[in-house]
Amino acid sequence: MPWNDNANPGPWGSPPPEGERGDQRGPRRPQSGGPRGPRRPDGPELNAAFERLSRRIRDFFGGPGGQGVRPGAVAAVIGAGFALWAASGFYMVQPNEEAVVTTFGSYSRSETPGLRYHLPAPLEHVERVPVTSLNRIDVGGTAGADIPEESLMLTGDENIVDLDFSVTWRVSDAAKYVFTVRDPEDAVKAVAESAMREVVGKMPLQAILTRGRGQVQAQAAELMQHTLDGWGAGVNIVEVQIRTANPPQEVVAAFREVANASQDAESSINEANTYRNRVINEAKGDGARLVQLAQGYREQSVREATGDASRFNQIYGEYRSAPAVTRERLYIETMQRVLEKSNKVIVDGKGASAPIILPPDVFRPRITAVARPAVPVQAAPDPAPDPQPAEVRP
Repeated sequence: MPWNDNANPGPWGSPPPEGERGDQRGPRRPQSGGPRGPRRPDGPELNAAFERLSRRIRDFFGGPGGQGVRPGAVAAVIGAGFALWAASGFYMVQPNEEAVVTTFGSYSRSETPGLRYHLPAPLEHVERVPVTSLNRIDVGGTAGADIPEESLMLTGDENIVDLDFSVTWRVSDAAKYVFTVRDPEDAVKAVAESAMREVVGKMPLQAILTRGRGQVQAQAAELMQHTLDGWGAGVNIVEVQIRTANPPQEVVAAFREVANASQDAESSINEANTYRNRVINEAKGDGARLVQLAQGYREQSVREATGDASRFNQIYGEYRSAPAVTRERLYIETMQRVLEKSNKVIVDGKGASAPIILPPDVFRPRITAVARPAVPVQAAPDPAPDPQPAEVRP
């Protein structure tokens, strides 16, 4: 049935005349005090509204009577539709995004942040990719939800380690990220697990549990980046972080004892190194002191020998000038040095006619005074005079 055919009254029948509408509204509802349901529009009123809408559409396109179609109306509708279609090509790229534009599914260009325009669908399509946001993938499970299929790995010394780690990555090339890999997140996770298993398989368990974590992280990140670059995935690995690295639960206690023993060994090594450094420094100091003393003694001996040689040369010159006087002088000086600390008294006997009596103090032992602390000491009494006469030599 055409929409403008008024011959068929439709499911509601023909509309009643204007004067008879009040009588043709059907039976009235009983005026009871109960609740009333929502009132629905009657059939004739809806049909009349539909007829008025149809009449306006016919008048707009074809004028009164529905004869012909107005070209201006059709052009206006087409123009409005084309304007809406063309306006749908405007889009906004956020500061942390990069837009990838495809033409009939093929890569066309990449757009930077800002207000951009592309040919509306189905000619071109835009996919926005966050290129500055950091993404994180956990391998091996999370706290309280461990995944043994991902965390258990075989080490280089044929042990098993339960290792959980996280990978932080971001998009480096939006076009490669969109077109190269179908599911980039799954690809990054698969590459991360494979690279970590390869690195762990080359290292002993003890190194992974203690001091080798940094090396494992660096090697795993480098291997992941190399693999993803080979695929052209457009992904940059920012960091690989080992969250937990433990032996299997069955041998945790034994490995803790081994770790404690290793710490004690390191403490002992540090103490031994400290003692060694102290002893070596003391020995170096003593050696330097002895070297300086030897150098001082050498300088003293050289200078004394030089002085003695110079003195001998001077005496020799004087001896050549006056041999007798020089010999006498040398004899006297020599005897003075020899007899300086002697208790014997030598008296020249030439011209002596009677015995010479010397005082008792001459025969007292000559003791060199030694510096002692300032302590009051009572002086000893003078010894009795020696009744024996002094020895006199002619």
